[in-house]
Amino acid sequence: MTRGSRTKFREIRKSLGLFRTREQAHTVEGIRGIMTKLRSTYPQAGVREMISHLFHSYGMQCRRFWAASVNDIWAVDQHDKWQRFGLRLHTGIEPFSGRILWMKVWHSNRNSQLILLYYLACAQEFGFIPMITQSDPSTENIGIANAQTLLCQMHDPTLEGFVQHRWMRTKKNIMPEIAWSQLRRRFTPGFEALLEEGVDAGWYDSDNTLQIMVFRWLFIPWLQQELDSYQQRVNNTWKRRDKKKILPHGVPELIHRCAEDYAALDFKVMVSCEALDHVRRLYINDNHPVFDLVPPSLDYFISQCYDELGRPVVERDSIWYIYCTLLDLMKLCEEEEHVAALDVLEYEGISDIALDAVPELWVDAFSSDEDEKDEMDEVESNL
Repeated sequence: MTRGSRTKFREIRKSLGLFRTREQAHTVEGIRGIMTKLRSTYPQAGVREMISHLFHSYGMQCRRFWAASVNDIWAVDQHDKWQRFGLRLHTGIEPFSGRILWMKVWHSNRNSQLILLYYLACAQEFGFIPMITQSDPSTENIGIANAQTLLCQMHDPTLEGFVQHRWMRTKKNIMPEIAWSQLRRRFTPGFEALLEEGVDAGWYDSDNTLQIMVFRWLFIPWLQQELDSYQQRVNNTWKRRDKKKILPHGVPELIHRCAEDYAALDFKVMVSCEALDHVRRLYINDNHPVFDLVPPSLDYFISQCYDELGRPVVERDSIWYIYCTLLDLMKLCEEEEHVAALDVLEYEGISDIALDAVPELWVDAFSSDEDEKDEMDEVESNL
């Protein structure tokens, strides 16, 4: 398995020194001394008890992820495995039920306003927010941290001065990483092979601005539909029982919607549409270019060309053909100013608008690691 195909979850496990049994390459001679010592101490212990002693007596610890009940936490995370195609993903997970709250693909996942919009859209759909949100300590999550804190303070003024967002240190935001690992195994291979086909055939070059724009315009909406189907399938499928997890077993969406049927509490915080609209006006600039799939003038031009093609249905077997045909038609059109304008387009270089509105937040040091210090300073300077 190449490094590029490894899931981040496996990399995290190995970086923590948590190797599988076979990877540890133990031998009878290697563990003889330890087992002899344990056997002399516990002469009547059976196999399972000896394994337990071996596990606990020699520094092995099981890392646990805690969620008190439904809507105790919403955990969010980004995914950059498709960055080489100009695609970036983001997800939100309700850990207790295992429900995927959103799974989005876009040309960016590093803009705090875009990530906040995912959160607000989910809250708008449900009519509530969790007790606390959780993410890695990175700047794109500042919007969610501010919005979650403000909404909770509007609901309960006694929370003033307390941050309602949990910054997880490196490799501690486990549940979204598990979701990405499952996506890489269950969804990604077929779609990644399709994307690689276009690159290998020379149809798509991520350094060609015109090709990037046509690719975004055609592929992102189609991939989002496929991700929506994947999300619905996962949320409505009974998960395999795992005796190592102290969680209700059932369909994630049913657990999330009807917590009382699974002997669980629901810690949701009800919010009004007016409160959500207020937060959106406060923190989001709807005219920010990050919300545009492609620049508006180019979007109109591509739509005209697509109309000339008869608006063919985009499917897996036809998407690259439509892409190539659409690209050729655009090059033949007389609207040269649209194509020429792409040479000077600085679409990705537009800086984000700082989210410095109330409430003012205080963020503790996320980690002592040197490689995180600069990013933590940047987060703190924006809060």
